[in-house]
Amino acid sequence: MQEFIAFNEQRAEIYWWMSSLLSRELTQEDITEYHGGEMYTFLSGLGMTPELKQPVEAFRDALKKLEAREDAQLELAADFCGLFLSTPKTGALPYASMYVGESGLLNDKPAQDMNKLMTEYNIAQRKEFNEPADHIAVELDFMGNLIILANQQEDEQKAEDVMQAQHKFLETMLLNWLPAFSQACSARDKFGFYAAAVDLLLAFCKLDTAFLAGEEQ
Repeated sequence: MQEFIAFNEQRAEIYWWMSSLLSRELTQEDITEYHGGEMYTFLSGLGMTPELKQPVEAFRDALKKLEAREDAQLELAADFCGLFLSTPKTGALPYASMYVGESGLLNDKPAQDMNKLMTEYNIAQRKEFNEPADHIAVELDFMGNLIILANQQEDEQKAEDVMQAQHKFLETMLLNWLPAFSQACSARDKFGFYAAAVDLLLAFCKLDTAFLAGEEQ
């Protein structure tokens, strides 16, 4: 049971890390931490999984490029704004509604579905993050909290039910639009830092889905 709890905590941390990375521009302090030994160790651990080896290496290459980039913090902030705070024609907007919604507008059905899920599982969106509920950062934060919710269940069947809910969430609320979002990032992120990050996220979500499918068998 302790191994199960520890493994889930590791999974949650990865979702929360990506949620943080895609929620705001990185500060100089953030960038310094990304170049530090702790991040190197973390990425090395992720890269030991065969399915993540290539995307981890690509992200590490992007970090190396960032280290040599002039005015790295300002330039990366400009990349963030150009990708995630612009328009569908020029950027890669981080909202599910833009990829799988029916109207092509914000706050479409995916955002409504997210609000229902957050109410159902009593998982609130961070008050300071004033974005529609289908923003990638909100969905990833929710997934991290859903994982920890499984750890908090004293009944084994209830824990299994929450694990199955994670699988369903990945398949119906994340992987239904993440591939298109990743493609948009790759096409429009000339420097490549965020494109590499989202590609790593996509690979991890696919791996996690396979893990959860095994859990359900």
